[in-house]
Amino acid sequence: MKSSYGKTIRACFVGYIVQAIVNNFVPLLFLTFQKHYGVPLSQITLLVTFNFGVQLLVDLLSVKFVDKIGYRRAMVLAHLLSAGGLILLTVLPELFPAPFTGILLAVTVYAVGGGLLEVLVSPMVEACPSANKEKTMSLLHSFYCWGHVGVVLFSTLFFTLFGVEHWKIMALLWALIPLGNALAFTRVPIASLLDEGEKGLRVRDLFRLKMFWVLMVMMVCAGASEQAVAQWASTFAEQGLGISKTAGDLAGPMLFAILMGLSRAFYGKYGHRIPLDRFMIASSVLCVASYLGISLLPIPQFSLVACGLCGLSVGCMWPGSFSKAAAALPKGGTAMFALLALGGDLGCGGGPTLVGAVSSLLGDNLRTGILTAVVFPILLLGGVLLCGRLRQAGGDPDAVS
Repeated sequence: MKSSYGKTIRACFVGYIVQAIVNNFVPLLFLTFQKHYGVPLSQITLLVTFNFGVQLLVDLLSVKFVDKIGYRRAMVLAHLLSAGGLILLTVLPELFPAPFTGILLAVTVYAVGGGLLEVLVSPMVEACPSANKEKTMSLLHSFYCWGHVGVVLFSTLFFTLFGVEHWKIMALLWALIPLGNALAFTRVPIASLLDEGEKGLRVRDLFRLKMFWVLMVMMVCAGASEQAVAQWASTFAEQGLGISKTAGDLAGPMLFAILMGLSRAFYGKYGHRIPLDRFMIASSVLCVASYLGISLLPIPQFSLVACGLCGLSVGCMWPGSFSKAAAALPKGGTAMFALLALGGDLGCGGGPTLVGAVSSLLGDNLRTGILTAVVFPILLLGGVLLCGRLRQAGGDPDAVS
């Protein structure tokens, strides 16, 4: 790898930490908003849905404007919006008669930044010259996990030492990271995804390719396989073990995030020794086994271990699907990465929704809800195998009916 592009990749690593901040800091304040501002639980729940809904919309719209304004400007804008949303969160609630309006506006601003980061970071790293792009991509995505862990640990430590009533100071401290990284992206070199003179595939061109649709389904299943357990891990730990909310967060989502990060870091270090397809197949099989363990093992402690194994198993699914897309459709360009990010985010919303809906229908039986979601890693496994079949058909992604 050229040394100058090493700075770009490191800045992209920080970019995923920024995305982890904007997605995971505010949920730590839900009870604070409820008590301090009198925001009802129904509106607080809307914040999560609205955050990811805005990011989905940005994924879709970015197909049209990212190439026009350029990756550098878009990346700087993404970081400024992420920082701006966190800063506005400390100001806007007091400026409106209904504090929830101010909170929602702040969430909107940083959600636009988070959506742009989702679209930009992976293709920017893919464009940088490196010896093994699959390794770099996996290591990149591990930084979202470490960012998630860091947000929970450092915020919890701050609240313990200084009190949660000083949360605004913590929000401003977190805002310094995207501000600093925005400055970095004004200086680092930016490589192009395509060779000079080449144009990326248009959306309608992508829609004609069977390989693209297989990869799109894989991205949906990657997001769903990850979040179907991650979003319910704390509740599952509390119900199964009868522990407190704080302990449930540590035993559930934190364990899940740490093991997911370790999986990505492992492939980031040793990926040159393990073919990506083989690693994804093994991960999919382990994911199916972990879902079955969560749902069917009669001992709660063993089910919690299965939750952790699920984090380990899903680690390579999202970055691996991105890497497979870049290798299979090298002219996919911004449109392909934006649509794949859209598919992944749809899965992130759809997986937990399916689990919650099935659980509610069956008397809040969370085990059965999670068992239903085993369809996602099974479909992803089928997608990996079908991608191999399409390649063997002669190298043409559209060769197999």
